[in-house]
Formats: sequence, structure tokens, C-alpha cells
Amino acid sequence: MAAPDDLAAADRVSPEDPFPRQRVSVRGTEMAYVDVGEGDPIVFLHGNPTSSYLWRNVIPHVQHLGRCLAPDLVGMGESGKLPDPHRGTYSFATHAAHLAGFLEAVGVERRVTLVLHDWGSALGFDWARHHPESVRGLAFTEAIVSPLTWADWPADARSIFRTMRGVDGEVVVLDKNVFVERILPASVLRGLSPEAHERYRQPFRERGDRWPTLEWPRQLPIENVPPLVRDVVAQYGYWLRTSAVPKLFLNAEPGSILTGRPRALVRKWPSVTEVTVPGSHFVPEDSPHEIGRALAGWIPTLP
Repeated sequence: MAAPDDLAAADRVSPEDPFPRQRVSVRGTEMAYVDVGEGDPIVFLHGNPTSSYLWRNVIPHVQHLGRCLAPDLVGMGESGKLPDPHRGTYSFATHAAHLAGFLEAVGVERRVTLVLHDWGSALGFDWARHHPESVRGLAFTEAIVSPLTWADWPADARSIFRTMRGVDGEVVVLDKNVFVERILPASVLRGLSPEAHERYRQPFRERGDRWPTLEWPRQLPIENVPPLVRDVVAQYGYWLRTSAVPKLFLNAEPGSILTGRPRALVRKWPSVTEVTVPGSHFVPEDSPHEIGRALAGWIPTLP
């Protein structure tokens, strides 16, 4: 097991983000992460194109309740990049393997509460399905809860996502950085501060560094493509609707991807507590304190 390098804490600490990052070696690269508090682990997983920075205003509400860990997924945030990226380098399977390695490296083994957003939800749900005896609770917002059709996807986002999944994807994402420059700020109701936008922009300055932000939309299980991810999502979806593990559904209003049919599915799962908070897609940017208070009230009720 690799030991975290406490001397490598990041120097990008500001009043907006008070948490230094530690680093640990995972599968030949370094992953950066927040690690504060003590006790049972509470693991925060982000999605595309964000990082552990997404949780900066949520973690203070619960760091007295356990050991709060928030990694930057490989190739994202302050984590290391994979060499020679191309289509498929940052696949769901690659991210899942790095996440599993990270959790093992930092000693996350039992009584785990997962707090999930966007692709972090798919990674967290998949890990939970494979480690059900280790999971204490699942909190999630704007999550991927089942295989999708285009009818499930937000109407105003279908065109750009079709483009990203097609032959022009590299132009709009790698050349124009569309996910960071357009989709991210447009999906925050209250808007991003210049500091926050710059923090999310920083890992993707260079064209070759933007591959994770292109691979994620191509990994969405829409109309059974790609089939490997569709199978993963279908399998953990079945587990979620049959498992009694406590679940906190942070329902975003108006929301974006967890509405309509997927939201109706979630409301039929066992052991679900639902709390509605204002937000578009990047809910922890819109309502961090509402999320934090909901978590602070729910976590102490977990068995």
C-alpha cells in the first residue's frame, strides 16, 4: 500500500477552498485528495469536468461526523494525467480501477458513506455494488441511476452531447474546451465566480489534458452505447432498487439529468430519504450549504 505524501499538499489554498490536497500513488500516477476529520469515512466523488473543489463548501458541514475524503479523479483536478491519451484512455473502467486503488491506498474499508454527483455517482454506485458489506449509506444528486435514452436527456443538451459523441467531438471539446467554458457555467443557476471558473479551468489548459472531459460524454449509456457501461449501470441499478442500504436523494429543482423517468425510478427505491434543494446540474455549486445541512442531519441516523 502506498503511503500518502503529506509533504506534497497543494499550495492552492484560498478562503474559498481551505483544504490542502494530499497525494497518493495509484496505478502508476498520483491522485490528489482532501482528507479532513476523523472516524468513519465519508467519501465525496465529483464528476465532469469538476474536481474535489466542488465539495469545498459542503465538507465543513460534516467534517465533525467522520473522515471526509474527496479525491480528484485521475486526469482531473490536481491528480496526475495518463500518458499518450486518446479515445478510450479515460474510460469508465479506467476511472473505476483508479478509484478502487485510491480507496484501498487511503484505507477506506468499512462503514463508508458515499456522497455522489454526476459521474462520481456511477463510480460510487458501482463500487458500492461490489462492496455492499462496506457501505453505510449513499447520498447522491444529479446522478446516473439507469441506462438512458435520448428522451431521458435534457432537450436543450441533446444536440451538443450528440456532437461530442460523434466525429466532431474532438473539435468542440479538445480544441474549444466546450465542457469547461460553456457547459459548466451554463449549468449553475447562480453562476460561477471568476475564482471557481478558473479553478475548474486550470487542469485543462492544454488540448491534450482535456481528454477526460471528452471521454465522459462518450461513456454515457445512451441507447445502449457504449454497451460495457450500459451493463455496469444496469447492474448497479438493479442492486440499488433491491438493496436496503440507506439512501439520501438530494433532488435538485429544477435539476437537469435526474428528472422525469430516472427520478421516478429513484423514488421507488427502498430506504430513500428525499430532500429538495435549488440547483441545475452542478448542485453543490448552487446549494452547498443546503446539501451540507441535509447530510449533517442524515448521517447520524445511519446504522
